Amino acid sequence: MIGGVKTMPKRLAKTNVVIVGMGAAGGVVALPLTNAGLKVIGIEAGGWLSPRDFAPDELRNGSRNWPQSVQKAASEAPTIRATSNDTAVQGGHPMMNAVGGTTMHYWAQSWRLNPWDFKVVSETKQRYGADRLPQGSTVEDWPFGYEELEPYYDKIEYTIGISGQAGNVQGKKNRAGNIFEGEREREYPMKPLRSSPFTDLMGNAARNLDWNPFQGPAAITTELFDGRPPCQYHGFCNKGGCHVQAKGSTAFNVIPKAIDTGNLEVVTFARVTQIVTDNGGKVTGVDYIKGNESFFQPADVVLLASYAYENVRLLQLSKSRAFPDGLANNAGQVGRHYMSHHQGAPVFALFDRDLHNWYGLPAQGVAIDEWADDNFDHGELDFIGGANLWAHTDRKPMTAAKMSTFGEVRNWGSDWKAFIMKNADRTNTSYIQKTTLPYEDNYLDLDPVVKDPLGFPVTRITARYRDNEKRIAAFSQEKMEQWYLEAGAIKVVKAGLGNLMGATTHAYGGTRMGLNSETNVVNEWGFTHEVPNLGILGASVMGTSGSRNPTLTVQALSWRTAEYLVNNWRSVVG
Repeated sequence: MIGGVKTMPKRLAKTNVVIVGMGAAGGVVALPLTNAGLKVIGIEAGGWLSPRDFAPDELRNGSRNWPQSVQKAASEAPTIRATSNDTAVQGGHPMMNAVGGTTMHYWAQSWRLNPWDFKVVSETKQRYGADRLPQGSTVEDWPFGYEELEPYYDKIEYTIGISGQAGNVQGKKNRAGNIFEGEREREYPMKPLRSSPFTDLMGNAARNLDWNPFQGPAAITTELFDGRPPCQYHGFCNKGGCHVQAKGSTAFNVIPKAIDTGNLEVVTFARVTQIVTDNGGKVTGVDYIKGNESFFQPADVVLLASYAYENVRLLQLSKSRAFPDGLANNAGQVGRHYMSHHQGAPVFALFDRDLHNWYGLPAQGVAIDEWADDNFDHGELDFIGGANLWAHTDRKPMTAAKMSTFGEVRNWGSDWKAFIMKNADRTNTSYIQKTTLPYEDNYLDLDPVVKDPLGFPVTRITARYRDNEKRIAAFSQEKMEQWYLEAGAIKVVKAGLGNLMGATTHAYGGTRMGLNSETNVVNEWGFTHEVPNLGILGASVMGTSGSRNPTLTVQALSWRTAEYLVNNWRSVVG
């Protein structure tokens, strides 16, 4: 179906597995599958990018976005509204269409979840009582704990190439790393990114407060790794690619290796429009459009790895006699339990001296985990969860020109220009990752009005932040202000706490993982309860966000799903 016109797709030769989306999740899952000898077709809406596409151009990358990012993602941006009583308005779309997906231009922060994040319900009840769970939240414990995913975290860290300093190796704590992290089997494969004068300043201030600062983990090389050179620290990693391939995009590591097996074919510039099922509800393949042609790609197994919004939308669009409300949605759970990180509510600091903070990269930062998750006592507080505090380098001319004026001058004219010139290297903006929980009336569905260029409804986000998340934001702002002042800031401004939950690169839920088929879409291995040969990859299966970027957890889950499929092929295929 293209724009409401029925077309007959060309039937292709059958394959073992079709992966929809070749980004962070789809790229990872391809390697263990092809190494096991399975024939895999990866379908990607974008194309291959080369170092020529990674020009260090702040205007193009940061303001205009890359050309490929507008071909599909931007033209199908979700609409957003706070509640079902509101009219949805068009929002932005932060994702990337290309082989490698958003790993081409992400910051590359690569965090593990903390053990608490897997057991929010049971741990909260045990420590504080059941009444401390926020009213209306649908949060559940994961079907397994941190210890189950630890070997897969390790596998990804050594396959993708993660730099960092471990803080808890087999129970032995190292204060140079994150002493609050879950126990890990071994060190990172590479030392962390180097510090900068500014992160040294912030690290010393944190130690003065008796906090435990550490360099954050990143999917960026700090030495020669798997044929890729170390980071050159030239910057432009914020919405920009890496021309030396130091950033660990799946287009530079796992996907080429999967292709080298001879078992992976990547179909580029192809738009999947429907996951096809037979009369019994079993998945038989996918329909896709490439150019002006339509194709049907038969497969024994379909793995959906097209990011949270598109994962949900494709399921909701794939209606059939067996699934009249959307594929794998007879229990009404597709689109439910949605959440996105509260990345708003930043803190701005002004110093009386230059910070030597030009360029560099946003993953080159110092972190504080004292106030993340349940690392501190919430007994006298009115929220659960917390925040990771992050201070980093990465200043460029356009960024500096958009700095806060801290109420000292108006935002235009000669006074503004003089303020910018004087303080271009004297300000900093925090990056605070906060726990977000799912709630009953935060969800994704199909917009009844707005359609993409092919005539398909876009995703509609109905979601807002609740008191629990706003209280975390206010609490973490106070801690960030304390940190800045200790480092010598002369003025600190805290932004508003926010309400509307828009589209972000940190979107979770919509196809949640769990043992109960009445409240979850996929089982503990990532395969849907209602369609055994349909797997779903990505943060859409995650039941909690933690105070963490999602990519490393997404990739660990993907490898685990692939391993399960290889070892249980007959039972999955049926």
